[in-house]
Amino acid sequence: MAEHISKQFDLELETIRTRVLQMGGLVEAQIVGAIDGLMSSDIAKLDKVIAEDALVNAMEVSLDEECQHIIARRQPAASDLRMVITVIKTITDLERIGDEAQKVARMGKTILLADRVHMPRFREIQKMAEVALAMLRRALDAFARLDVAGALDVARQDRKLDEEFDANFRQLVTFMMEDPRAISMSIDTIFMCKAIERIGDHAKNISEYVVYLVKGKDIRHTALEDVEWIEL
Repeated sequence: MAEHISKQFDLELETIRTRVLQMGGLVEAQIVGAIDGLMSSDIAKLDKVIAEDALVNAMEVSLDEECQHIIARRQPAASDLRMVITVIKTITDLERIGDEAQKVARMGKTILLADRVHMPRFREIQKMAEVALAMLRRALDAFARLDVAGALDVARQDRKLDEEFDANFRQLVTFMMEDPRAISMSIDTIFMCKAIERIGDHAKNISEYVVYLVKGKDIRHTALEDVEWIEL
């Protein structure tokens, strides 16, 4: 990014970038906590994830306000404006990822308290979460490094996550048809799988913002095959 005459402006831009990564770290911890709590039947871990959602929300509001102040004070243009816009969009997706992690924790807690942990599919949830978490980490790393190639890798991983969700959904529907007693548990599991799939979608969004930030090209709603021509 260009160096400015105003060192204070440079500091402000670097500060919001750093805070985005801090918010991303907290959201990552939410995902890990939700899955660990589910797999280990640890209600306390799930409660911690649920409680941390308020902190994620507060970070989004604070960062959004700071971005508005930067726009009002500095009237940024070109790459600086793209940076501020990217931050505003990224923190919205991070907040929604936090919501999805909280959803997994809440539904996991409901299942554990109902003593239905003998039912299958938790391993599949964990596998999906590993892919989604890797996507988020890769997207945040691409943001930190302004790495377009890394950002496009996230879009490729999203296809894998979608395939995992589709496979799990089909198996769970079959399971419900074979054993009506499993319907309640299977529905809860489908909702958790969907929440994780949505985490991947939000990570993909963040990666698309990185391409916009670095290249000035909006690739949202564009097929991956149509954007891989971008000069890296």
